[in-house]
Amino acid sequence: MGLFSKKQKEYPKMPKGDYEPVLRCSICTGEQVLCAREKNSNQLHEIMLIKSPAQLEGFCAANGISQEDIEKVY
Repeated sequence: MGLFSKKQKEYPKMPKGDYEPVLRCSICTGEQVLCAREKNSNQLHEIMLIKSPAQLEGFCAANGISQEDIEKVY
């Protein structure tokens, strides 16, 4: 391991239970926040801020979710 080696990125896990992944998007700024939505109450719990498409791909790969399954909410 070198002195300036890149640290392996760890992505947060989706909560267990009746949650589905949702991408909350801002119309004005384009900011995207990945959230977990409760199926019963539709309450959103923020998981992480998405700064690049690579972050979304990494999260999906770490949790076994396809990007097509993530609904966008404005």
